[in-house]
This record gives sequence, C-alpha cells and structure tokens, in this order.
Amino acid sequence: MPDEIRYFAVLGPGRSIADPIGLARRTFTQEGRLDESLRRDLAWVRSAEIYQWERGEEMGPDLVEISQGEAEELIERFREKWI
Repeated sequence: MPDEIRYFAVLGPGRSIADPIGLARRTFTQEGRLDESLRRDLAWVRSAEIYQWERGEEMGPDLVEISQGEAEELIERFREKWI
C-alpha cells in the first residue's frame, strides 16, 4: 500500500493559497509520520512546522491543506522562482 501524503501551503502575512511562502507535507508510513518542508533547492527536509501549527505552538505562518495537484503546481512555480 502506498504511503498517504498530505500537503500544506505555508501562508505568511497577507498571503493566500494562490501566493504562499512555502510548502509542507506530512507522509504517513508504516513507521509513523514524517513532516517535511520544501527548501529553496527543492529538496524536502524534516520540519516541525506542521506539528507546531497543529498544537498552536508557533505564532508564525498559517498552514492550509491543499491537494496533491495544487502542491505539484506550487512546486513548479517555486522551481521557476527559486532556481
């Protein structure tokens, strides 16, 4: 069975899903969950951002769950912008 992946747009002040500042994902595997954020080099790295957001521990950016298709579009936009 493939792993389930949930994606989140990272929104800064005044930003919307159409113009987020970043992208995070949570992958559910047999070993547990893995939270990651997309870096400017388009590599995924472990991140506590989703965990902290869920618990209200971080007063930083808001997260909004998006579809895999929306995440793929964001990655392409970030690729054009960052690389």
